[in-house]
Amino acid sequence: MVSTFNGLEMAKRALSAQQAAMYTTSHNISNANTEGYTRQRVNFQAINGLTSSREPGGLIDRVGNGVEPGSIERIREQFLDVQYRKENAKTQYYSQRAEAANQMEAILNEPSEEGLSHIFDQFWNSLQDLSVNPEDSGARSVVAQRAQAVADTFNYISNSLESVRDDLKNEMDVKETEFNSLLNQINQLNRQIGEVEPHGHVPNDLYDERDRLLDQLSSIADISVSYEKSSGMPSPIAMGKATVKLKSEGSDVTLVDGSDDNYTVNQLEVLTDANNNVTGFTFTHSETGDVTSISAENFKATGQLKGLMEMNGYETATGTVGVYTDMLENLDTMAEAFVEKFNATHAGGYDLNGDPGIGNFFVIDTAATRSSSTISVNEIILDDKDKIAASSVPNASGDGLNAVDLAASYTDYLPGSLGDKTSVKSYFEGVIGELGVVAQEAYRMEANAGSFANKFQIIETQLVEYRSMKK
Repeated sequence: MVSTFNGLEMAKRALSAQQAAMYTTSHNISNANTEGYTRQRVNFQAINGLTSSREPGGLIDRVGNGVEPGSIERIREQFLDVQYRKENAKTQYYSQRAEAANQMEAILNEPSEEGLSHIFDQFWNSLQDLSVNPEDSGARSVVAQRAQAVADTFNYISNSLESVRDDLKNEMDVKETEFNSLLNQINQLNRQIGEVEPHGHVPNDLYDERDRLLDQLSSIADISVSYEKSSGMPSPIAMGKATVKLKSEGSDVTLVDGSDDNYTVNQLEVLTDANNNVTGFTFTHSETGDVTSISAENFKATGQLKGLMEMNGYETATGTVGVYTDMLENLDTMAEAFVEKFNATHAGGYDLNGDPGIGNFFVIDTAATRSSSTISVNEIILDDKDKIAASSVPNASGDGLNAVDLAASYTDYLPGSLGDKTSVKSYFEGVIGELGVVAQEAYRMEANAGSFANKFQIIETQLVEYRSMKK
């Protein structure tokens, strides 16, 4: 027979269950602005009306005993986590490319009055003026000054690009440290979760912190996450320990091993050569010391690290590639081709004194790594402007034909390293055009990937709202 106070007890249990829901709601509101927090809900469950009895059958089926709070779980969609991390990796990859491309565009500053193209145009104009007035000391001084401006601009661009490469290398070092720190933190959370779950507890706040760290990790390199069930008697809604792998097309590396009770990780190291070019990546096991290596060419994990590597420069089987290294190589090629042609033309002319022109109007330090960073005007020219060989024949008053040929060093085709039908002018225009394409692509893809990542966050928020209403 049902107790007289059964209805009161049922009401008491109902109030207690709703109070637990109110506490959970207060917890949600309190953490509304907490980074990485996931809204939680109470799963109510009916209290079984079947009780044991000495009557035949051993059970009595009563009306019911009301409700009680069951587990407290997070309202989170794991599928959307996977999609968000994938798009987050793409967004950060293109963000790094866009930022580095923007810095390069600022250094080259084309088209503008401070850019190399304009400086070359001014030098060309000064040579044209000299061809008209080859004996004019003022015109000769302007040519020397414009030549010095060309050399200084080459030096500035080359040194500035190398400085940015140093910054990119330092940024990779920072990302390496951050990456390893995140792995250690995730591994430590796995350890804590593995100690709690076997007793039937559901550590939602630990799950939130782990997901927050996984989101951060995905911005550095694309990862895949799977979950290993804890030992003992975990709750059916327990997530388990996370196993994190690097996604690199055939070179997957286990970064955090959730299936190992020793809680091991593989620490990242970025390898570079003396010129700051990335040569590869190693992953060292925290227990055994075993090393897994991936060459720079085979590192396909989209994210900040890959973006930084591709902009900085890295080694392949066929040589060094990279947006900044390619630009520096192009500058060197252009500087060498221009200097070779200009110096040869200058040596074929005659100065104001009727002497043959010196063969090294422009000087390049052949022992230096970068030609464009060492190009300079010969001190003989700077000290004595009469040494500029503007004439095509000796002691010919008013002859400025060689100055015309000197100007043509910039605009005429230079067969060889620049191509059969390419001048210094058109070569540099092509280089700037390629940079524009790279930068535009990075800006566009950054916006697209960022839009997708934001959409997944919005969808997840909407699902949370919907499930809360259904509940």
